[in-house]
Amino acid sequence: MGTIVLFVATWMSLASGGSAASDRLLLSTGWTLRSSVELDLRGEVISRPGLNTASWHRISVPNTVVGALVENGVYEDPYFGMNLRDIPGTTYPIGQNFAMRPMPEDSPFRRSWWYRREFTLPARLDGRSVRLHFDGINFRANVWVNGTRIADSSQVAGAYRRYAFNVTSLLRAGEANAIAVEVFAPEPRDLAFTWVDWNPMPADKDMGLWGEVYLTDSGPLELSHPHVVSELELPSLDEATLSVSVEVRNTTDAPVEGVVRGAIEERRFEAAVTLAAGEHRTLRFTAEEHPALRIANPRVWWPYRMGTQELYTLALDADVGGSQSDRQVVRFGIQEMSSELTEDGHRLFRVNGRPILVRGGGWAPDMMLRPAPRERLEAQLRYTREMGLNTIRLEGKLETDLFYDLADEYGILVMPGWCCCSHWERWAEWDDEDYRVGPASLRDQALRLRNHPSVLMWLNGSDHPPPADVEQAYLDVLAELEWSKPIVSNATDTPGPVSGPSGVKMRGPYAYVPPSYWLTDTERGGAFGFATEIGPGAAVPPLESLERMLPADRLWPINEYWMFHAGGGQFRDLSRFTEALEARYGPATNVEDYARKAQALAYEGQRAMFEAYGRNKYRSTGVIQWMLNDAWPSLIWHLYDHYLRPGGGYYGTKKACEPVHVQFSYDDRSVAVVNDEQHPHEGLTVTARLLNLDLSEAFAGEVQIDLPADTVVRALTLPRPEGLSRTHFLVLEVTDAAEELVSSNFYWLSTQEDVLDWENTRWYYTPTETHADLTALADLPETTLALDLEPAGPDGAVRVRVRNTGSSLAFQVHVRVEDADAGQEVLPVFWSDNYLPLLPGESRTLTAEFLHGPAPARVTLTAEAWNAQRVVR
Repeated sequence: MGTIVLFVATWMSLASGGSAASDRLLLSTGWTLRSSVELDLRGEVISRPGLNTASWHRISVPNTVVGALVENGVYEDPYFGMNLRDIPGTTYPIGQNFAMRPMPEDSPFRRSWWYRREFTLPARLDGRSVRLHFDGINFRANVWVNGTRIADSSQVAGAYRRYAFNVTSLLRAGEANAIAVEVFAPEPRDLAFTWVDWNPMPADKDMGLWGEVYLTDSGPLELSHPHVVSELELPSLDEATLSVSVEVRNTTDAPVEGVVRGAIEERRFEAAVTLAAGEHRTLRFTAEEHPALRIANPRVWWPYRMGTQELYTLALDADVGGSQSDRQVVRFGIQEMSSELTEDGHRLFRVNGRPILVRGGGWAPDMMLRPAPRERLEAQLRYTREMGLNTIRLEGKLETDLFYDLADEYGILVMPGWCCCSHWERWAEWDDEDYRVGPASLRDQALRLRNHPSVLMWLNGSDHPPPADVEQAYLDVLAELEWSKPIVSNATDTPGPVSGPSGVKMRGPYAYVPPSYWLTDTERGGAFGFATEIGPGAAVPPLESLERMLPADRLWPINEYWMFHAGGGQFRDLSRFTEALEARYGPATNVEDYARKAQALAYEGQRAMFEAYGRNKYRSTGVIQWMLNDAWPSLIWHLYDHYLRPGGGYYGTKKACEPVHVQFSYDDRSVAVVNDEQHPHEGLTVTARLLNLDLSEAFAGEVQIDLPADTVVRALTLPRPEGLSRTHFLVLEVTDAAEELVSSNFYWLSTQEDVLDWENTRWYYTPTETHADLTALADLPETTLALDLEPAGPDGAVRVRVRNTGSSLAFQVHVRVEDADAGQEVLPVFWSDNYLPLLPGESRTLTAEFLHGPAPARVTLTAEAWNAQRVVR
């Protein structure tokens, strides 16, 4: 036990590491995995070099146990059909929160599993101090190195903890070394992961090494956790005052003298340091002592639509006796995040002193916590920008370092915080371990988040504020770490017992509500205040994705396979969504018809929500769509699906959040123009036309406006013309002084308006008594489309001209680009517009861009509409 205590004293204060990635020796490949049930060996034997592991599973890390077994072919693809239910131990009732249930007695994951790896320590590290890092272990572990246990499962506990063990005395440079980690799955009363009602949880409860494992080294002086805080002169932004801190540790048993030197581009600063044996200290550099940290006319970091994403690099070197002992490199942005309560009590965020209407979505990582490769993360951040959203909320699913790096580069704000509906919010049941693990988890996460300019805030709770003792413990941690972003107690309007009013709300809905809801509701989820999670319900993906996630014989009618890919709790089926779809658009005749109508329903639902919050800014201060993406192929709550295929909800959001946007108001029939840009637009012309179902004109109006920066102008109010057809259309346009199109919008409306049943509102939705009658859309006269491929745009983008060559409206025109050789749609793809209307004789030129580089060598273009057969080019 003496050895364990010695090592615990060393690593406890160094959790989270903080080394530059270039200095890490990654231990990602060469791992093996086996259940402890199959082993009759002690840890000291398993962790010695030379063990015969021929019968073990070959895996890479990060990887959960189930994820690794799937990769080894032990289980079939758990994302397809109901295969997940075939994994042993998956016996919990469908739709229930497995995180809060005990592991079944017969589950193979009730017992521990061993991760093991051998490696040769480079000879150059002989004489250096070496640390072994684990960036994520779920949930408990015994950790062994070369036959010695360096920490046990009471010390390694916490899904969000990060560990850095000093293993210098145990490793042999130039020789084989072995690591063995015995991992235990979380129990219901552990501070672990939960998927709430978003999707099922794998049978292992995501147990395993879900974060990176690596080695770092240093000389006598070790540096960790560099931090930069910037303070801007507001509102001019003419000067920035920086403060820099770094933790310095003497890794030897004798006093050490040295120099720590810092560089931010051409700016230099340094300080001498003397540490006693084993001493650890935070070294600070201030602008008062180091004038180089006062920067005139700084390059300021902004969210993408407010400005550029300027990033600086801080390099810190520790020198001892003229030799480099350690080096830390970190990127940061000069920015200042703040928030305030408006006169209505709503939380308004400011970036560099300027207000921002937060518009975003909730994030879900992979269901088996597999780290997304850079290309997949980049595609999703690009999708976020393409939709006009500026924020991603992380409810307890705190992503990889790469995620935050890319958010910095793409100018996407991030709202991290703890999760609901698990032991994280059952504070009455917390024991001594929880009171230790909770604040320690926050410390580890805040240390890696605090330098990222994209991080907007931190949420100490989700569905409830922590009790006073826990909230104070969290606030103390953040104060000690000099956290410089806003802190909010929770994501509801319940005040924090220490911090006071949250200024945000979480009142639903999460299930279907009609487009008119968002501007007519004044008590719940309507467009006022800051809604931290909200949305119009299910999100059935296009047909191609349904065919990929469900067996062919289970595609229609809707059945238990569909329900398994819905959510949990109140969201276990699609009944409310399907009722609305068929009441508005008519009964679905087959899976193709259902998927087509689902895109129209999602388009108008998502567009209406984001438009409402846009029109009401800054009485509306923020809206987070629940959700942005999904953890597996899902039928609820996403704006693009698991295969990165955008559908109707994506394009409805993209339309609503364009930089300058013209829109219809469901509450008072006004036409508003919303400017999300930081500069004005003068001399704009707004036109509005009401068209009957046969496209005859029932009303036309035109008005000139000037549009100030970051504001909203009500341009005109629509009449209710006599004789307007039951289903009719609204065409809106904004043009500039040069008669160039700035914004356009197209609505399908009904004289039979939606009637909401306010009296029976529940926490997750308001029922609809009477739905708008849009069933005539199913009987639109047939029309024809034509496609023309135009010269490629920048970076090899595909440019296509789509024309309505018939005499009727082409409704919900959907254009695709396919790889002609692979026969599949090219994904991810960034269309300038899609699911669009074309009046008779109208044409639109659309652009499809791709993540990196041009389109495939040979592409096939297709276009179809509700009432137009598919054409191929």
